[in-house]
Amino acid sequence: MRLSAPKTIVFWIATIIAILAVISFLGAFANIFTIPLIAQNAFWFLTGAYVLLALGNVLKGL
Repeated sequence: MRLSAPKTIVFWIATIIAILAVISFLGAFANIFTIPLIAQNAFWFLTGAYVLLALGNVLKGL
């Protein structure tokens, strides 16, 4: 299997989703800042960001 670098937009979307999930989770943990939907499902948002990035590496056009 040949791997290819993901497109820039896929990389940035995955990075933004991961950053929002971490910030929202830590903000909810410290009672400072929260995005309710993301804070409640932070694990799944991080998993989705990782899967998106992995698919960007495996699939040639993504």
